[in-house]
Formats: sequence, C-alpha cells, structure tokens
Amino acid sequence: MRTGQQGVPHLMEWIVDVLPEDAKIGADPKLTSNSLWNMWERMLENTDISLVEVFENPVDRIWNNSSSGRPSYSKYPAYVLSEKYTGRKWEDKVKDLRARLAVKGADAMVVTALDEVAWLLNIRGYDVPYNPMVHAFVVVTANSLHLYVNESKLSIEVKAHLKTGNCYYELCAQVHRYDALIGDLKTNQQKWKKVLLPSQCVYSPGGSRAVYSAIPPEKQLAMPSPIIFMKARKNRVEIEGMRRAHIRDAVAVCDFLAYLEESVSLGNQWNELNVSNELDQFRREQNLSRGPSFPTVAAFGANGAAPHYLPMESSNVLTIDGSSTLLMDSGGHYLDGTTDVTRTIHLGTPTDFERETYTRVLIGSIQLASLVFPYDTPMSSVDVLARGPLWEAGLNYLHGTGHGVGAFLSVHESPIIISYTFGNLTFQEGYFFSDEPGYYHEGHFGIRLENVLEVVRKQTKHHFSGQYYSFRPTTYVPYEPKLIDVKMLSPQHRQWLNDYNAKIRTMVGTELLRQRRMKGFYWMMNKTGYISDYKGSSTRKCTTISLLVAMQIAVFSSTRL
Repeated sequence: MRTGQQGVPHLMEWIVDVLPEDAKIGADPKLTSNSLWNMWERMLENTDISLVEVFENPVDRIWNNSSSGRPSYSKYPAYVLSEKYTGRKWEDKVKDLRARLAVKGADAMVVTALDEVAWLLNIRGYDVPYNPMVHAFVVVTANSLHLYVNESKLSIEVKAHLKTGNCYYELCAQVHRYDALIGDLKTNQQKWKKVLLPSQCVYSPGGSRAVYSAIPPEKQLAMPSPIIFMKARKNRVEIEGMRRAHIRDAVAVCDFLAYLEESVSLGNQWNELNVSNELDQFRREQNLSRGPSFPTVAAFGANGAAPHYLPMESSNVLTIDGSSTLLMDSGGHYLDGTTDVTRTIHLGTPTDFERETYTRVLIGSIQLASLVFPYDTPMSSVDVLARGPLWEAGLNYLHGTGHGVGAFLSVHESPIIISYTFGNLTFQEGYFFSDEPGYYHEGHFGIRLENVLEVVRKQTKHHFSGQYYSFRPTTYVPYEPKLIDVKMLSPQHRQWLNDYNAKIRTMVGTELLRQRRMKGFYWMMNKTGYISDYKGSSTRKCTTISLLVAMQIAVFSSTRL
C-alpha cells in the first residue's frame, strides 16, 4: 500500500469502505499526532463511523501477556554534548525560546519532539535506534523549565549540566517522572492563558492527541514549534563541525569503495548485507563517530529500483557482480555533525541506458547545486532543476529531491523539504539539506546520487534587489566515471564537476593521506580525473599534479579532522 500513488486508497478511506456504518475506530491518543487525528475525523465527517480514544493500548496487553515480555529500553544514560560541538549554551537557547514565546503571547510551551529536546538542552542519548536522543518531554515557561524523563537516564554529568539539584529559578531543570506529563498539564494549565502546542511541520508530526486533550481548546496555541527553525539554522560552530564530519565521512566511503572494488576484482563474493555491514564498520573507525545515521542501504540490480529498499535476509542478493548497478545510501553520526550520502557504482560494463540515466541524474544534481537565487525563493520552486534533465526524456522519480539534515541529530530534519508539490517555505543561511535526484527502472536497476548542501550568502555582481543565496557542497565523494556520458555534459556541467573533483582531491585526499589510507587515496585519485572540453583529454597530467599537491598539503599540515 503506497499512499499517494494513483489507485491506492488512504488508510481511512479503506477502513470506511470495509467497516459497517455504525462501527467505531479506536486509536491510542498518546501515539497519534493531533494533526493526524484531526485529519481522520474530517474524513469520517459524512459517515456514521466514530473515532474513539483507546487509553489502554491492546498491544501493551499482548506484550505483558507474552512469554518473552516487552523488549527493554536502552539502559544507557543520556550524556552532555559539549559546547565545542553545539556552539551555544543550553541556557542561551532557552532564553531565545522564551523571547519567541513572549512574542507569540504564550505562557508555556510543551516540547514533544525528541530531537528538539536534545538540541535545546545540549544532551544526547541512546533511546532511539539511529537517532542520538533520549525519551523525554520539556515544558518551558517564562520562569521555569520542567524535564519529564526516566531519572535513571540522567547521569551525574547531565544533572550537573542541567543544574537539577535544588532547582528554583528559571535556568535550571526541574525533573519529573516521564509518565507524569499529561496529569501535570491538566493541573498547570489553570495558571496559563495560552500554551504553545506544536503542530505538524514537514517531518515533524507535532504534539500527540493526548497532549492536546490535556489543554482546553481556548488555551491552545497550535503552531509549528519555534525550535524547528532555531535548530535548522546552524551556527558557525555547527557549520564548521558539519563540514569536518563530512570530510571524515568521505574518507570512510572512499576507503570502503576502494576495498570493495579490489575485493570483487579478486573474485571474492559479496552480497548486500555484507556491503551494509562493512561500510558501517569503515565509518566507525573515524574520529568522533557515533554510528550510522540510518540503516545503510545497499541495493543491487532490480532491488535498486525500489527507492526505499532496505536489505534483509529474505531479499539479500546472493552475489554482487558486474551485471548491474549497486546503489548505496548511507550516513553517519559524529559528535560534530550528521551525514547522508548516496552513490551508485557499476562493477562491470554499464549499458548505454544506464549511462544515460546516471548522467541525467548527475546533471540534475549539478543544476540544483549550482543555483544562485534571491532570498525569498520558495524551496518548492528549485525542485524542477533536479528533475528537468529526466523530465525532458519522459523520466521521473517518485520521491522528494531533498530534506533537511541535523547537526548530530535527525538525518531528516524539518522544515526543509525540496519537492515541487509541497509548501512555500524559503531557505535561510546555515540550512543543510540533501540534493538527491534518482531514476528507478523497475525490475532492472536503480540510480540515486545524493550530496548534502549548505545554504550560503552569495555576493553577486549586481545586488540591487536584496540578498542572494547559493549552495555549497558539503559531501565530497567521487562519482562513477564509467557511468558518466561526458558528451551529455555542457561546459558549465564539466566546470562544476572539475571544481568538485579538485576539492575532493585536496580536502579528502589530504585526510586520506593523514590517515595513511593509501588504497582509498589512489582509488579517489583515479575517480576524480579532469574532464576536458576537447579531444585528447589531459586527465592523466592533471591527476598527477593534483596527487603531488595533495601530498604536499598532507606533509605541511598538522591539523587533524
């Protein structure tokens, strides 16, 4: 069931179709966002079917009655993320939030999203797979901050960081039981006139139905959480951290791809799960690594034609060979940043159609990355740049072109989404987002190329109409030359690609040499040769010069990433 595709009913449409007219639909208000609940009620307006809140979730009964019991939550405590990575004290973030709440006329705000709690308090945790977060709620008022969390998650370091002992003033955290939130909201709302409750915003579903039900409707101020926009715009420390993390991440990817290609050429057998596990391990070897930022995707051949494919034992292709493309979508968490990169390679000889579609995807990615635009340009309007080269050939892809990326937080971060069908939000300096067009030939192969871009100010030749922005690549991993049809590239595309490759050789090459990863270094140099506009390309000469330059940089530089 793929909601949104032609001929596929929405969940609630299907339920209405199969249930009798006087049926009741139950849902857990603690696990259902208020925006989703309201949408369901609207879809049931012209029916006799009712939607009811089920506070005792039947799944809980099943867990409690099973022989094995409910799997336990992570026992690891939360930890403090140093200011050298966050760039700001948590107290200053709270002051900023309170100022925004005052402007909105809110006496209090309920922070329900785990990434917002983590960002606001400069803490991280292990409670959610692939996300460095701790299960917690926060309630912020003008003169108090209340943290609802299992106290066993708070180490001595975190308690000192949040000044939880004898907390009676505005810049410390009063700790309460995690499950006490709803009851406390019902009591404390009596002294508040307006309470900001987060509403849906792109990937953020907003507060639950249970949280909304605890506050009388006349006191509710439903709107997107201000923290979404505060954390999406990275400060200087976070920006530098994201840049450094992506260089180390590129080192891991280059070194792995060199190892993979050599291993296959020697006749060793690989499958998708082998690729995923090994790539994760290469990342873990990097400084400040905190594991993958989402389950690593390795999709060979026809499996790559499913945009959201995830390798499992049941679908694992037995042997990866040179008969088709291998799509790898992966990312890492580091204390100083989060990464997300997709590359498609071919271990044999690609077909003409594989080369054409790969090149069209690459051109779309380059066109988006090359854009210079006024500050008030809607995000949705830039999507066509990535899709245009595919559209002109009657091709397309059924997913968005980009999403926001957090700084050691969620790899899918609101409010940024690049899709011509969604919204009119605009870019801000310091935003990081993915640029990931693709093409999926059902039953045969898939191609996707993904870089993370940073929004930066652009000094234009003429500037009579306000501020302009452009995009700065943060991901620096080579493309696959054998899949690029150079004849399809314009001079501007070639120039962008040559500049991009030169930066890879300088920045990633330097770090590869520092880490003495020579196999990855020579592989990277081989993949980033100069593309000439003329016959008789000088690729070999330019590669040799770049090799010497990179080695000299490595010798004279003493700074480790």
